[in-house]
Amino acid sequence: MKKPKGKELTAEQKLKNKELSRERIGVEHSIGGTKVFGIVHHIFRNFRDGYADLVMETACGLHNWRLDFRLTA
Repeated sequence: MKKPKGKELTAEQKLKNKELSRERIGVEHSIGGTKVFGIVHHIFRNFRDGYADLVMETACGLHNWRLDFRLTA
């Protein structure tokens, strides 16, 4: 929720914003971690059917593998 002009947010609204922010941070970090791979970061011009999905799935899988490897190392 955005703060109305000249007014304040209620405690309940602030709590919801904080919960949403916590969830959003994790999502934003995951998107950023996936965009480390150049094929996802730059404009993708290959229009074969299913290829864009395959590229994104591969990049996400590599990102998850990298996170798992960090935890075990």
